[in-house]
Amino acid sequence: MNIVVTGSSGFVGQNIQLYFNGLNEKYTFITLGREKLTNYDGNNLKDTLLSGNGSALIHLAGKAHDLKKISSSSEYYTVNTELTKKIFNSFLTSESKCFIFLSSVKAVADGVEGPLTEDYIPNPITHYGKSKLLAEEYILSKQIPADKRVYILRPCMIHGPGNKGNLNLLYKMVSKGIPWPLGSFENKRSFCSIENLCFIIKELINREEIPSGVYNIADDVSISTNQLIQLIANSQNKDARILKIPKSFISALARLGDFLHLPLNSERLQKLSESYVVSNTKIKTAIGKPLPISSQEGLLKTLQSFNSHA
Repeated sequence: MNIVVTGSSGFVGQNIQLYFNGLNEKYTFITLGREKLTNYDGNNLKDTLLSGNGSALIHLAGKAHDLKKISSSSEYYTVNTELTKKIFNSFLTSESKCFIFLSSVKAVADGVEGPLTEDYIPNPITHYGKSKLLAEEYILSKQIPADKRVYILRPCMIHGPGNKGNLNLLYKMVSKGIPWPLGSFENKRSFCSIENLCFIIKELINREEIPSGVYNIADDVSISTNQLIQLIANSQNKDARILKIPKSFISALARLGDFLHLPLNSERLQKLSESYVVSNTKIKTAIGKPLPISSQEGLLKTLQSFNSHA
């Protein structure tokens, strides 16, 4: 089976190819990196798909969420929305049968009360989330031919060996012996192991009976930040240093930080202590199989990869 992958040089794209290449089946990848897509006019990918070379199309190329807030807002819409429209239009007129678009839970909400399900009415705040939602809405507005399947995946924070996201920042903090000061705050957050994501994508490509639709992607069990700090310490054979400073004192310090521009302010405290739980019930029901790796196993694999590259 031939699979076309856009954004193939990114973390998810590289891991998908490694995962499929490790299976006892024949998969051939046609990769389209950032350079080929920069001046994309619809013809190069359309020709690839129409020629029958692409049995499935995994669209990963996108502008990632910029935590430093230095990207222009227009870039999100150019890449995440308009490019997706062009690629999806090419898929619709091609002979490719399966389209998978990697969106994000941030296309729905930046904060949630209770588990996030696919029924939640989207209300994204950031340009990243809004641009992803616009792409989703365009895809869902089109009539899908009876012989094609279309999947919109909304993963929460993806992690895996070699990942350099927020987990790496916490890892460095524990490595330096800096105690976690927010131990009094109890939260729960969902994570998504790259291994579980690859497994789900493989199932969607290979099984025609799985219905098209929007699916949240997350590991089975949410993890508190205190549990995560403990896992990080375990991966380094250290004792976790978690301080349970009274919430009232931390909150007062954060309010002071709002005025004095300290590293800890009210917004940052909320981000560090809030819960964000994502339900994976819909995708697991559709697949009818357990995910291959548990939440803690996946996180430990990621953390141990940091240690090996330290």
